[in-house]
Amino acid sequence: MSKQAFTPYQIQSISELHRILELPKPKHPLVSVIDFERIKCYSEEKLRSVSYNFYCIAVKKNFEGKMKYGQNYYDFDEGLMTFFSPGQVVTTEINYDKKLSGWWLVVHPDFIQHTSLAKKIAGYGFFSYAVHEALHLSEDEESMLEDIINKVALESVSATDQFSQDVIISYLELFLNYCNRFYNRQFITRKQASNDMLSKLEELLAAYFSSMETTQNGLPTVQYLADQLNVSPKYLSDMLKAVTGQSTQQHIHDKLIEKAKEILSTTSQSVSEIAYQLGFEHPQSFNKLFKSKTNTSPLEFRHSFN
Repeated sequence: MSKQAFTPYQIQSISELHRILELPKPKHPLVSVIDFERIKCYSEEKLRSVSYNFYCIAVKKNFEGKMKYGQNYYDFDEGLMTFFSPGQVVTTEINYDKKLSGWWLVVHPDFIQHTSLAKKIAGYGFFSYAVHEALHLSEDEESMLEDIINKVALESVSATDQFSQDVIISYLELFLNYCNRFYNRQFITRKQASNDMLSKLEELLAAYFSSMETTQNGLPTVQYLADQLNVSPKYLSDMLKAVTGQSTQQHIHDKLIEKAKEILSTTSQSVSEIAYQLGFEHPQSFNKLFKSKTNTSPLEFRHSFN
């Protein structure tokens, strides 16, 4: 029996989302806070695989099921927050006998257009994270964020005036800044998981340079390493910066220089040969990177051993 494929259902507006979920029409067409306990139609087949045309932030409680984002499935538990940008595809499998609770904030891009948040939102890396990189919240953190969400909910159903958008935008910025803080904390408090990933990254880089894949495939990319570790490039770099102070690209360069020093000190290959072997199209690029990292040229480094 072939596996059935689900074509993502495109939900263009928040009003359409409310209709599908059999909820009353939203008071505000561009911002809504949805109570999961009020949703009754989880069996709606079109919701199995969905692409939303707006930002989604959610905390699900009493959730029994799996959610797929990209190529990864994730089992949810308490105190877990997820973030999705417009156009991202989410596939969900739910235990329909379970009573789902929590809240779901949806914000249409048009609402933040030409505001300070429009310029900032791309800088919040968690909107580009895979779902298995969700934010783990403590009870105090969850309570703090829920308080802000309640204020957004109240403002979104109140009579609109000239200050309404500014007030909601301020709450949203405060909310996302707290999330940014909590994500950074997560990299530190979940240090063992981060250290495990760092160890795997070091192993990957060592294996890549030792097998000389660089000769055929060039330098390893951040995307390649992230794929091997089953995380997004942004998450990998954020984690590394929090743990080591360096980005993924800097780790690649450090391992490259380490390998270059080994070859320079143990072989008679020319600098050009080494550059091509390590994946550089032009020896000048290799020379420039080596000097920027060591304050000496490859030849000067080699001569220091004579």
